[in-house]
Amino acid sequence: MGIVTPGIVPATTLMAEPVPAWLGRWTAFAADLQFSDLPEAALDRARLVLLDSLGVIAAGMREPECRALAERLAARRTGAAPAIGSGLSLDPRDAALVNGAAGTTLELDEGNQYARGHPAIHVVPAALAVAQEVKASGADLIAALVLGYEIGARIGIASKLRVTMHPHGTWGTVGAALAVAKLHGADAAMIGRAIGLASSLGLSTSRRTMLEGATVRNTYAGFSNQLGLTAWDLAESGFLPERDGIGTVYGGILADDFSADAMVEELGTRWEIARNYFKRHAACRYTHGALDALAQIRAESGPLDPDSVRSVEVATYVWAAQLDHPAPETMLAAKFSLPFALAAALVRGEANTDAFRDEARADRRILALARRVMVREDPAMTAQLPSLRPATVTLTLADGRKLSAKALTNRGDTEDPYSADDVRDKFRALAGPVWGAERSEDIIRAVAGIEKAERVGALLALVA
Repeated sequence: MGIVTPGIVPATTLMAEPVPAWLGRWTAFAADLQFSDLPEAALDRARLVLLDSLGVIAAGMREPECRALAERLAARRTGAAPAIGSGLSLDPRDAALVNGAAGTTLELDEGNQYARGHPAIHVVPAALAVAQEVKASGADLIAALVLGYEIGARIGIASKLRVTMHPHGTWGTVGAALAVAKLHGADAAMIGRAIGLASSLGLSTSRRTMLEGATVRNTYAGFSNQLGLTAWDLAESGFLPERDGIGTVYGGILADDFSADAMVEELGTRWEIARNYFKRHAACRYTHGALDALAQIRAESGPLDPDSVRSVEVATYVWAAQLDHPAPETMLAAKFSLPFALAAALVRGEANTDAFRDEARADRRILALARRVMVREDPAMTAQLPSLRPATVTLTLADGRKLSAKALTNRGDTEDPYSADDVRDKFRALAGPVWGAERSEDIIRAVAGIEKAERVGALLALVA
């Protein structure tokens, strides 16, 4: 048998080679970036992303497993970093883990359609934990958040993650590490070291976890945040990364077809955080086109008796068409079931957080209706990815009438965005049960003026 892989380049030769041009440009860009360099469009969205993330983390922290994890970690060691909305203070690394996990639990965290993932929830918990530790200003926090979001999203854009992988817990680790390095005032060399180390720390995530409802999936983003802090500790301790770990890992290990050009295309002028999306349906984004089409039908037809719906037909793109299990066994699995999400929305009026809990999953009307939902892939719709996320929903009623509607994009996408008021209303709905109306409004005001804060401690005290 012949040798099928090249030999190892000696370390002295390897370290003498220059870093790839794209990476050198990126580390210099990140080191030089100041808050004042950010355009208003990126700043506006960053404030909303921060607010939205705080809301989804606090609401997720109310789930039993997230609360139990926070309590277990607090019993072992405490620190100054809050497990948001819990009243518990943790070591920063533990807080980054718990807050990241809580932020994905309800499937309401923001995302980026071009990156095919959720950059913010991989960055915000790590940035908050470190900002408290280094006594960062609000402007420092926002700059770090935008940078971490940018590099994570661009890795997602520049590569094609393996289809068996879940995007959580992969390139988000690099985003977290960059945010942490920036908050520590790292120069270009140390930024390169930290993100290079982080590239080797991505998880072996399984896509099946979301389909089976295995809630280990909710921890993936938490570990990305925690490992982002660890990457900085490793960098400061003198550990060395592969010369181009990002290119290697996302060019042939976790992903393929890494494009160095995509990493620097319009760098500094096109900001990925300004192209994000927010979510109002508490379910996998692949279900949102169909849920939006159903909402159109309901708006045009008026009240519908769910028991009068003989069948529901859904034509959509490939990733959404895979979510066709009509009888999910857990809350997470229900959020990744198009039949269940549509049936719950028809019976309960909307696909909110309660639509996927135990009570809803035991509702015989929802379960019976979910079995009458047929989902199929339309190859023409698949071909419209990633810019469009189309779905056509057709209801056949007992009296023979057919009601149909089509959505080309998801509400909240760049092409059909939610307004700032919509995002704030979502925050109020999630935060109110945790903090009450008065404190929720205080948090909204604090985030709206975050760049004026000399320290982030006041905001963290509000959400602790």
